[in-house]
Amino acid sequence: MKKFCFSLDTVLDYRRQIQDSIQVELGALAAEVRRQEAALEAAREKYGKINGEYREKKADGMRIAELRAYETALQVEEAVCVREAGKLNALRRQEEAKRRELVIAKQDASSVEKLREKKFLAYTKEQEKSEEQFIDDLVCARSGFARSVSP
Repeated sequence: MKKFCFSLDTVLDYRRQIQDSIQVELGALAAEVRRQEAALEAAREKYGKINGEYREKKADGMRIAELRAYETALQVEEAVCVREAGKLNALRRQEEAKRRELVIAKQDASSVEKLREKKFLAYTKEQEKSEEQFIDDLVCARSGFARSVSP
């Protein structure tokens, strides 16, 4: 009985490797998105803290120099928040693009796997037919041998 051999096994392996590498890249991007979300949250918290201090001191009364210092600090933190949000949006777009790429890679690998399954099914059916034919030939040969031996 000959062993099943699929001629596109190398293609299937290649597509699986591509799928795996894209999945690794997607994981790295997802981790980077999480880090960026944390950085944005930290910037927002810092802005909130400075804003809270500013409102408290403003209610108590403060000098103009302090007022300008807090306003500048708030502007800087607001700019940091905007920058971090921009980075996060860019990373999310990259992550979504990588997800689409992964879906395409999975579809490619799946199509070759389905073709392999069909070929294997055909191979199995052919093997079964071959075995049935062998058994039929064996039975016919034995019955022919039995007729020639008996008087």
